[in-house]
Amino acid sequence: MAGHSAWKNIKRRKAVVDAKRGKVWSKVGRAISVAARAGGGDVRFNSTLRLAIEEAKAANMPRDTIEKAVKKGAGGLDGETFHTIRYEGYGAGGVAVIVECLTSNLNRTAGDIRVIFDKNGGNLGVPGSVAFGFQLLGVLTVDATLIEEERLMDAVLSAGADDVTNDDGAWHVTCIPGNIAAVNEALELLKAAPSETQVMWVPSTTVEVSPERGVQVTRLIEALEENDDVQKVYANAVFLD
Repeated sequence: MAGHSAWKNIKRRKAVVDAKRGKVWSKVGRAISVAARAGGGDVRFNSTLRLAIEEAKAANMPRDTIEKAVKKGAGGLDGETFHTIRYEGYGAGGVAVIVECLTSNLNRTAGDIRVIFDKNGGNLGVPGSVAFGFQLLGVLTVDATLIEEERLMDAVLSAGADDVTNDDGAWHVTCIPGNIAAVNEALELLKAAPSETQVMWVPSTTVEVSPERGVQVTRLIEALEENDDVQKVYANAVFLD
C-alpha cells in the first residue's frame, strides 16, 4: 500500500493516549459485561468474551477490573439492555467508514452518529453501503522475532488461517472468525503466542488520502471514537505523510 503501514491505519484506535484510557476502559468493560451476560463467564465456552478480555488487556486494563466486569455481566447485574449495531458511511475523499456500537438507546446513538458524520465532512449511508468493501476477519498479531516465516506459515495454514503478512516487525495472521481458536492454539504450540487477537473489518481495497483530506478523515474518526456508544471504528484510508 504505497509503502505505508496498512495495519497501523486500520488499527489506529489502538494508539490510545493516557488521557483517553478511562474512556477506553469503560468501553471494553461494557463489551466484557455484555459478552459474559450473553454467553456466560467462562472463556473456554465463550469466544466473544475471550476476545473482549484480550482487548481489555491490550488496553492495559487491570486484572481485577476485568474480573469485576465479567462477574457483573455473568451475574446479570449490569441492569441496562445493550444492543449491538453497525453504522456505515463515507468520510472526506470517499473514505469508507464502519462504526460498531454497543448502546442501550438506539434512537440516541443513531442521531449522534449522523450528526458526527455531518459535522465532519462525511455522509452516513444505509446498511450494506460500505461493508461490501470489507471482510470480517480474525487477526492475530505475532512478534516477528519469535518465529520464522516458513514455520509460521506451515502451522497456521494447517490450522485454518487464510493469509500471513509482515508489517512493522510483526506477523499478521488472518482467518475467518470461527478459526481463531484453532490458529491461536497452533501459535501457542510454537511458543509464538499472539500479542493481540481481534475480530476486525479489513478493507479489500484502500484509498490514499492527501494530508488535507487526512485531517478531515482523522477528525471524523476521532469524533466517532469519542462517543460513548462507539466501540470500534474502521476505515479504508491510507494516510499520506
